[in-house]
Amino acid sequence: MRSELSIARILSAVLLTLLCMNAYAQDTPSTGRLTGVLRDRTGAVVQAGTVGIRSRASTQAVTTVSDAAGRYALDSLAPGTYVVSVVAAGFESSVREVAVAAGVEAVADFRLEIARTLVLVEVTAAASARPLTVVTDPRAPRQPIPAHDGADYLKTIPGFSVIRKGGTDGDPVLRGMAGSRLGVLLDGEIVLGGCGNRMDPPTAYAFPEAYDRITVLKGPQTVLHGPGNSAGVVLFERDRDRYPQPGLGAFGSATFGSFGRNDQVAEVKTGNSKAYMQSSATRSAMSDYQDGGGQAVHSSYERWSANGAFGWTPDEATRVEVSGALSDGEAAYADRTMDGVKFFRENVGLRLERRHVSRIVQNLEGQAYYNYVDHVMDNYSLRPFTPSSTMPSPSVSNPDRRTVGGRVSAALQFSTASLATLGVDYQDNRHSIRKSTNQTSDPFEAKSRMSDAEFDNAGVYGELTQRMGAKNTIIAGARVDTWTGRDERKTIAIGMMGATAPNPTAGMRRDETLASGFARYERGFGPAASLYAGVGHVERAPDYWELVSKESETSVSAFDTLPERTTQLDAGVLYRQGPVSGSVAIFVNGISDFILIQSNFTKTAMGGTTPRKTTIARNIDSSAWGGEAAVTWAATERLKLDTSLVSVRGRNETDDLPLAQQPPFEARLGFAYAADRWSLGGLTRLVAAQTRYALNQGNIVGQDLGPTPSFAVVSLNGRLRLAGFADVSAGVDNLFDTTYAEFISHGGAGVPGFVTTTRVNEPGRILWVKLDLRR
Repeated sequence: MRSELSIARILSAVLLTLLCMNAYAQDTPSTGRLTGVLRDRTGAVVQAGTVGIRSRASTQAVTTVSDAAGRYALDSLAPGTYVVSVVAAGFESSVREVAVAAGVEAVADFRLEIARTLVLVEVTAAASARPLTVVTDPRAPRQPIPAHDGADYLKTIPGFSVIRKGGTDGDPVLRGMAGSRLGVLLDGEIVLGGCGNRMDPPTAYAFPEAYDRITVLKGPQTVLHGPGNSAGVVLFERDRDRYPQPGLGAFGSATFGSFGRNDQVAEVKTGNSKAYMQSSATRSAMSDYQDGGGQAVHSSYERWSANGAFGWTPDEATRVEVSGALSDGEAAYADRTMDGVKFFRENVGLRLERRHVSRIVQNLEGQAYYNYVDHVMDNYSLRPFTPSSTMPSPSVSNPDRRTVGGRVSAALQFSTASLATLGVDYQDNRHSIRKSTNQTSDPFEAKSRMSDAEFDNAGVYGELTQRMGAKNTIIAGARVDTWTGRDERKTIAIGMMGATAPNPTAGMRRDETLASGFARYERGFGPAASLYAGVGHVERAPDYWELVSKESETSVSAFDTLPERTTQLDAGVLYRQGPVSGSVAIFVNGISDFILIQSNFTKTAMGGTTPRKTTIARNIDSSAWGGEAAVTWAATERLKLDTSLVSVRGRNETDDLPLAQQPPFEARLGFAYAADRWSLGGLTRLVAAQTRYALNQGNIVGQDLGPTPSFAVVSLNGRLRLAGFADVSAGVDNLFDTTYAEFISHGGAGVPGFVTTTRVNEPGRILWVKLDLRR
């Protein structure tokens, strides 16, 4: 039996032992407890709000932070009267008195009003209020120009980089880790793209302003959100809550900018104590942009989405919700020989929730969903068709993927100091493809789809939060997944001209048992500071892009690529005192059987004499280390300064080379000056030269192309409150029209009518204006 599985069993046994021990724990009868929920005036929950209490009769003062559901809890309080204050970014502070009695749970819910003097444009993510967690509002005006897809938004959060392909659908990279190492969930659902070359990563189907909240969980420090998330998890989430009183909320925005940028977003929410309804729609479009040198980049796009939900809330503790979504679009790509002319997604979801089931079972939740992605690529719709040796005729590729999944979880509270989540989840996805190498005489629409791969994953998990006194907390979790993959390909394409070879792994079925677990210790030092340190282990099965769309060193099929095993240490400190707040996070990991994608390997094609370039997947051992630091200083009541530093380095231990696709050191310096109704701000982004690279090695998203020079980009912004419900913001990005490209971005392709560049260059100077309306 592998040592990793033994580790998982030990972690599971420890977790279950703690659960059993705490099942018999009783609340201390001499103290009381205070709980509540933070909401805004529309009824939506407010997370990461700071709740502080101060005793009238003593010096006892305690601070906590509301969680993702807006809930907070303060335990072991001496009986008496307390002053409770709530402070949350973007809201007016609120204060009230609450009486706490021994052996009784007091409840103090807060409804917060939007801060009328907050008119800042965000230039970097807010400082973390919880270890390894970043929570942001995607509807708050941001710089650079407000994001139109998930990856475009994530690049504003320290630790993230984006691989540029064109104007849209870049691939996010967190701490140098890309692809399925980063879990992306839309309203708790797993969405997987269809393109074998990652034209449509999961974030391509995320429209940021259609969500109320984006949460980033860094590192392998949770087991609640699916398997294999060794880099972290990104949660795009909507708030749908019961309305105690009939209510109506609305949000809308419009963005206009250089190069034909044109976005619109609209949302309406309404409900009463028995039911609620939500609907929203987004549209975003842009023409080809120009880089800082005035060269046009093949990058135009147009995207739209629509979603809705209906919920039944017969009482405070019960919710039944049915939801659905549709989206589509088209996009031009500067890094490849085809463009995306269809990104169709349809979705149906069902959620069931029951709260306060018993004294121990605080919450039961079930979710089921269906996602279908239909993606079409061709070489003639969005670019002039020019025959070439590899594509002499108009060509089309049409992959699709169907994902069906679900989960059931229970939140258990054994005592005021012990909370656990137990659950199971499942996903099943099927990938197929049809294509044409001559759309004129042999259209793809007339062809049958051919299944090429099927995958299943079933997991069981548990996570425990154990408070030990007022200052110490231990969080630990474990999960075990059973993964199955099946290779449905009878033949494998070995060129752009339709040539094929027999598949040596045709019909092969793989079964893997994958273990993951983590443990983290957190210690508070009064309300100002806290420290944490945690160790996590994740086993990740190879994904579709690593198994099916690549070859191996010895075969045209990579379906026997080994799972990847990551063990990582995370540590850091959070600080918030007076005008200064900040955080430092560091990590170091070792990865066994890291799945390296290498594109510099050539071999003779199936008995022929002409060498051909191949892209292969192979397992290596690697290590990486780095971290982030951020400081915000409110120099005066109106002036705020902030900075962030990010660094990551990796090593390919097997080849004794730098680990490929690691972004260079980066610093961000921001300032904001706010008056009562207006603000001015700016951002300077400084990126160091990258001289550590491994030519033609990388991940499923891209490979290293060589060194890059340092660069600096300066942006300015302003915002004006027109009325209580309307704000207008504007900015200029890349003020000095700098020509630059990110180190990890793809190389430019030979698109007719455009200059081919070493990498896809970033946009030059962009002017933009955005109008926000809220009710």
